[in-house]
Amino acid sequence: MKYQRLINFGKGSFFLFGPRGTGKSTWLHDTFPDALYIDLLREDIKTRLEAQPERLAEMIDAHPDTSTIVIDEVQRVSSLLPVVHRLIERDGSARRYILTGSSARKLKRSGVDLLAGRAVVHYCHPLLAAEMGGDFKLEDALVRGMIPLVISSEDWRQTLATYMAIYVREEVQYEGLVRNLPAFARFLEAISFSHGSLYSATDISRDCGVSRTMVDAYLSILVDLLVAARLPPFTRRAKRRLVGHDKFYFFDAGVFRAVRPKGPLDLPAEIDGAALEGLVFQQLRTWIDYRATGDTLSFWRTHTGQEVDFVIYGEDRFDAIEVKNAARLSPKDFSGLRAFAADYPEARRILLYRGTERHLRNDVLCIPVEEFLRTLTI
Repeated sequence: MKYQRLINFGKGSFFLFGPRGTGKSTWLHDTFPDALYIDLLREDIKTRLEAQPERLAEMIDAHPDTSTIVIDEVQRVSSLLPVVHRLIERDGSARRYILTGSSARKLKRSGVDLLAGRAVVHYCHPLLAAEMGGDFKLEDALVRGMIPLVISSEDWRQTLATYMAIYVREEVQYEGLVRNLPAFARFLEAISFSHGSLYSATDISRDCGVSRTMVDAYLSILVDLLVAARLPPFTRRAKRRLVGHDKFYFFDAGVFRAVRPKGPLDLPAEIDGAALEGLVFQQLRTWIDYRATGDTLSFWRTHTGQEVDFVIYGEDRFDAIEVKNAARLSPKDFSGLRAFAADYPEARRILLYRGTERHLRNDVLCIPVEEFLRTLTI
């Protein structure tokens, strides 16, 4: 099923990065049906342009009436960027160039400066609940995630189960980013236990038998491939000692579940809670990115263990959001927000939970998670 995306990147040329299956190509074909598409996943086109990047100008000039040019998976032939740079300068506002990719890693490592600011960078994320409308069901989202490729698949379980394996083969292995694939696979399993938690390279190194330096390198690969993200701590005008480590999240709740090992010692509530927090992270991150208002997303945690899962901070917004995987709330569920309010009384405090009623308790707005996620619209 195809959904109307809440994406509007305005005018001008731009990069559009996003993990595989998030709908970049679908959105572009729907938005720019008359564009010229140059697909670098096609080996014949890739080979020709690798051998002679200047051929790109010849391909484009053969379509003088086409005002939008889309180059898919541009990281596969990074030598094209200087050519695109010259074409943008030559064509001015007469043409828009859109360059897509599932990773900017190869572009950065090759020393390319992403067109020296001639094209802005945007990202395509998994679906928002608001984009799915009535089809959004919290329980489904927590199990299969929000990747359009997975949701639209006839066998979404199999698609999800092989998603990361495809990434390892087509991105990590193809680009030669990792020499020891078994070690990388052990790292993926080990870091899945850190989803929604503080990132500790030392702990992950011990769990997967890989050096701490290599763990940091592997994490960098996941972040560059856009399948994982680091959430920084909120430290603005800190009044007490705070943790300095980032938190780690996979970019999609379904991907997290597919990677996370399960066994007799793994409590379902523990995995469900991490999946719920990860889903809220993905939705907030996507919403903030698409709104493009400059808001930041972070978390807050003291050295004594008081924590708020998410803090949204911007010119006209200051929200502290706690997520609880429970249908009923107890006084201790509010302790992190109370501590945050003592330091930042200006913040609006929100507690998301698995109940069905919205209510205000001790100046904290308690909202059912599903209801809250549906309100995140652009």
